[in-house]
Amino acid sequence: MVTFSRPTIAMSVSWLLRAEADVPRDDHWLCANEEIRLSGLHVAKRRSDWRLGRWTAKCAVAAYLGRADRTHPLRDIEIRSAPSGAPEVFLGGQAAGIALSLSHRDGTALGAVVAPGIAIGCDLELIEPRSDAFIADYFTTEEQALVASAPVLDRPVLLALLWSAKESALKAVGEGLRLDTRSVLVRADCCDISGDSGRTPWDQWAQSSRCNSDSGHDGWRPLQVCYLSDGHSIRGWWQRRSNFILTLVADAPLLPPVSL
Repeated sequence: MVTFSRPTIAMSVSWLLRAEADVPRDDHWLCANEEIRLSGLHVAKRRSDWRLGRWTAKCAVAAYLGRADRTHPLRDIEIRSAPSGAPEVFLGGQAAGIALSLSHRDGTALGAVVAPGIAIGCDLELIEPRSDAFIADYFTTEEQALVASAPVLDRPVLLALLWSAKESALKAVGEGLRLDTRSVLVRADCCDISGDSGRTPWDQWAQSSRCNSDSGHDGWRPLQVCYLSDGHSIRGWWQRRSNFILTLVADAPLLPPVSL
């Protein structure tokens, strides 16, 4: 059963992208506990991914809190892992009182920060071909019908979007991929398409995307995710950036995301 606090006031979520090339070569920006954690990572790629994630998270938190200056070094910000694996923010050993989500893929990382008490999930997904077996194993019947009705050239983007939104939604409940990805259903945040039985699922999705392509939202378009265990739906945002799909969802209505 999915449990949310379900606040009704629209919240502002801030986001930040960073790449491996942005991460300093030294570790002066890590706190003592983080240096110990890093020393236990012996596989080069694991170390690189971990450092990229921590750098992105710290930069996002610093910018969100207005601490992005030399008087408040990143070393003062500590990113810990909760028992669920979700990142938690500490300042001077005390909980910072903000919510953070983090994702990284293929040398790029996404950090999202929002006010305390909000369950948030973000994900960054590479646009790439995916097999029919992958679709059958991880997507609901409705999502499979949507993919099947989409033009072949549009399917890699659509699949990356659906998968990314699922990951964001499962992170928001603190479970991640420990839960079946078919326990959530991703839909476009539709405009008036109800009762239009003459259109394919892709036609309806494409119409909704066109209706919601507001340039004032910095490329972000709305989506919704339904938790099938209780039928509860939450909304979020997605955008394509280069060869990546970015998604953000939360258990509160989200204003268009703000870049840090």
